[in-house]
Amino acid sequence: MNDERIIELFFERSEQAITELDKKYGRVFHSVSYNILKDREDAEECVNDAYLGTWNAIPPAKPNPLLAFVCKIVRNVSLKRYEKNTAAKRNSNYDIAMDELEDCLASPNTVEKELSDRELTEIIGSFLNSLTAENRVIFLRRYWFSDTYADIAKQVGLTEKNVSVRLTRLRKDLRVYLIEREVLL
Repeated sequence: MNDERIIELFFERSEQAITELDKKYGRVFHSVSYNILKDREDAEECVNDAYLGTWNAIPPAKPNPLLAFVCKIVRNVSLKRYEKNTAAKRNSNYDIAMDELEDCLASPNTVEKELSDRELTEIIGSFLNSLTAENRVIFLRRYWFSDTYADIAKQVGLTEKNVSVRLTRLRKDLRVYLIEREVLL
């Protein structure tokens, strides 16, 4: 079933919308959540919570693309659960991935003082658009989907070492890009 029809089902308030959404994208949603939480039960609960969030958001929202809209909800729900689960400990792929980006981004307070979230989003989006398709996939799989180096390597057909080197270079390039735009000093 296509995304437009699934959205129509949401607008009709048909429970079939959730079923069709799960059939089409359920594996992606579970993967996003599991990569953050590393716990199948928590991931399942978060995906279900995200379905409820999607149900409440559509209507009035009419997302395009649907996959990105729901992935963002899944990711946000999973990150909230992650914060709750790991308030006193740091040990997951998500922590590791975010630690890698730490040198590229200023503290949230500094960024909030300097730029609005929208401006920062546009700058990072511009950076991503400047990358080759493969490097963009590598960057997003690591820092949006929290995939491991091994998973990324398998997906793009590179070695783990090559993925590691590319991510190091991409972080360095991002840092330079942000400095040039006076986001980082």
